[in-house]
Amino acid sequence: MKGACDTAIVVAHGFTGSADRPAVRRAAGVFAQYAAVITFSFRGHGKSGGRSTVGDREVLDLAAAVEWARSLGYERVVTVGFSMGGSVVLRHAATYRGSARGRTEAVAAVSAPARWYYRGTAPMRRVHWLITRPAGRLVGRFGFATRIHSEDWDPVPLSPVEAVPLIAPTPLLVVHGDRDPYFPVDHPRMLAAAGPAQLWLEPGMGHAENAAGEELLGRIAGWLTAARPAA
Repeated sequence: MKGACDTAIVVAHGFTGSADRPAVRRAAGVFAQYAAVITFSFRGHGKSGGRSTVGDREVLDLAAAVEWARSLGYERVVTVGFSMGGSVVLRHAATYRGSARGRTEAVAAVSAPARWYYRGTAPMRRVHWLITRPAGRLVGRFGFATRIHSEDWDPVPLSPVEAVPLIAPTPLLVVHGDRDPYFPVDHPRMLAAAGPAQLWLEPGMGHAENAAGEELLGRIAGWLTAARPAA
């Protein structure tokens, strides 16, 4: 749905999420007070076909959503991603920076990892079990409506922290909770230190779209609609 302004916010959900999940719908509702909003489900998630590659080929899904937003006539297309979606918006911004239709005008990564294969917390060890074990993938399919690809990455994609230096001059916002049970605060600090970025460390916040309150979502939307490249 096209709003009154010239900006569209494309929302990239987290792993095992989808466009139909209540937390994503709630975030989209807040963002819609500031700009037009486009939501979608990554491959293998919810009603979307295919299988999840847990952040690798999902960059292509986001690129399609961004290009679709431009086809609707929006002059500014910005992205916000949560957790896995945060890693995707970073890699997308780095990969499509020079593309006329695929580029974004601003990027916000919320609760994103800085590096791959992190197993330093109990929740992430459970995520790796879900991804790498046949029994885990069955739980993902039937418990979380997420079909997960069984093959390892080959090649290993560019990591989020490696992507950050390639994003400038596109404005970048890194948002992270200091109570995040999945990724401790060294992840956002590493991302922010890798290139020009604003860092918001949110007191008391947990992980991703489920933990983002309406006030924070409104601030993110305000930043995305106002952000412009440095002169």
